[in-house]
Amino acid sequence: MKRQITIAILLFSSLGAFAQVTQEDLEKEIKPLTQKVTSLQAENSKLKSEVGTLNSKLSNAYKSIDSLRSQTQENSNAISQTANELGIKIKETGDKNEGKITEVQDSLSKNSLYGIIGVLSAILLSGLLYWLLSRRQQTDKTDFINQLSKTKSSIEESLVKEFGKQTELMDSQLHLIEQQKTTLQATPNAEPDHSLALKVASEINLIERNINLMDSKTKGLKQLQASVGKLKDNLSANGYEMPILLGKQFHQGMKVIVTSSIPDENLEKGSEIISKILIPQVNYNDKMIQTAQIEVSVGY
Repeated sequence: MKRQITIAILLFSSLGAFAQVTQEDLEKEIKPLTQKVTSLQAENSKLKSEVGTLNSKLSNAYKSIDSLRSQTQENSNAISQTANELGIKIKETGDKNEGKITEVQDSLSKNSLYGIIGVLSAILLSGLLYWLLSRRQQTDKTDFINQLSKTKSSIEESLVKEFGKQTELMDSQLHLIEQQKTTLQATPNAEPDHSLALKVASEINLIERNINLMDSKTKGLKQLQASVGKLKDNLSANGYEMPILLGKQFHQGMKVIVTSSIPDENLEKGSEIISKILIPQVNYNDKMIQTAQIEVSVGY
């Protein structure tokens, strides 16, 4: 019995010692673990805090995303609505513009047609007016020419009558010249007075210059020419001659006085023709008693 008690005591002692050793060892092993657990718990708390922060940020991000989605949706809806409205307005504007363009084209077509008609009408009217004015001018010109011709004929006829009266007066003066000739024949030493003959010669020259400018069909012209020819014959019968110089070729050495030279393109270059007798040359018994004064036309 004692033996059993002793064994039991030894056994408990061994167990106590084993238990004591094991507790120390366990404490040694547990302490680092406890520190690690504490560290892990601290890290876990830190991670939880970070996770909480991240969750908060993530939640805010989700909210922002949701807000952006909502805004995007709203913008998309607004854009769609605006596009639809713009599409409708563009279509309406296009329809209106097409209508206006059509109206403008129609208007332009009408205006072009009216313009063409107007231009053609203006051309036709201008042509008609030009024709009427030309005809009127031609008529007026013809009337003016006819009137001028009538006036000229009337003046020439009046001149012919006046010259006819002068020839009658000169014819009576020639009788005085004949009487003077008779007196001279009775008085051989007496000197003749040529003044009356020279006056008659000058009047004859004036009449002939005007006759050359008249129409050959002028009434009474032939009778006047015959009267002038008779006067010249009477002068010739009394010893007075009027040499014909008009239309003759002029040359240096002629006993005439040239009052002027007139260029004439109708004459041959260098040709000189007596074109006017201002004062006639008069010879008495083949002796020149009056020098002619003439006008010469020169060809160029």
